[in-house]
Amino acid sequence: MQGPRPVVLSGPSGAGKSTLLKKLFKDYENIFGFSVSHTTRQPRPGEVNGKDYHFVTREEMQKEIDAGEFIEHAEFSGNMYGTSKGAVQAVQAQNQICVLDIDIQGVKNIKKTELNPIYISVQPPSIEILEKRLRDRKTETEESLQKRLTAARVDLELSKEPGLFDLVIINDDLEKAYSELKEVLLEEIKKTEESRKS
Repeated sequence: MQGPRPVVLSGPSGAGKSTLLKKLFKDYENIFGFSVSHTTRQPRPGEVNGKDYHFVTREEMQKEIDAGEFIEHAEFSGNMYGTSKGAVQAVQAQNQICVLDIDIQGVKNIKKTELNPIYISVQPPSIEILEKRLRDRKTETEESLQKRLTAARVDLELSKEPGLFDLVIINDDLEKAYSELKEVLLEEIKKTEESRKS
């Protein structure tokens, strides 16, 4: 795959990945691009097909997975989610650094591919703080909140595996977390800006 090295961002729901990415995309307009994931779940209000997700049927997705079109995929809460090769290539084709926001299983799957991304884990200071952040969102039922917390505990445990991530950011101070994120990506950002000038 041509173009800048992709970035794999992982970490439990509520760790602050979205907030960090919003800042990054704002400060470096057009340098980063999101790979749009596929999912078999129904769109939530306001979500746009092709922008938030590629919303597909289970049959369609399974067919593409069987054809080897996916870098990683997983099942969560009865729905399939995944990243297709095409989604990453679409971003790289625009000479952008492709950002993949995926779970720990996905990280392990990508380790088996030729993608060669920069692996970053964003983590909450504690499970208690994570629970408070998720509760404050008021988007979850108690059952789905408990599922997310259980997933987060597993996620944090698995992410301790040596060599899995190039950088682990403990997001207890947004500015500090953001500067750590920027620092590890600076080289790729510079390369991308340079190659645009040429």
